[in-house]
Amino acid sequence: MYHKILVALENGPADVPLLLHVARLSKALGAELLLLHVADGFAAWNFEQLKLTESEEMRNDRHYLESTAHQLRAKGLIVSVLLALGDPAKGIVETATRECCDLIAMGSHGHKLVGDLIYGSAVHKVRHETT
Repeated sequence: MYHKILVALENGPADVPLLLHVARLSKALGAELLLLHVADGFAAWNFEQLKLTESEEMRNDRHYLESTAHQLRAKGLIVSVLLALGDPAKGIVETATRECCDLIAMGSHGHKLVGDLIYGSAVHKVRHETT
């Protein structure tokens, strides 16, 4: 059914139930997990254009991905990680396409009603830009 599951992580408490669910799904199906976090701070958005060095936020995000992957690998799962930079929705969609992911697992969080009306939500954008 699913061979490769992209797991979009926010590096926060909402990741815990998401990871529990996808770990069970991955184990049951023998699917590979691709843990993705899209850093979206100033340095991440301007990394290439301004030739910046990796920010503390980006280093923390990378460490979070690696430690989370280590915990899942200890349970016998096949896990890879990717830290993308910039717009979260765009990073998720592009990564899912490039990596041939069958399923995208992500939590719903963010700005709440007013912010989502102004900025839109990553979940909404991903849902409309993927097959």
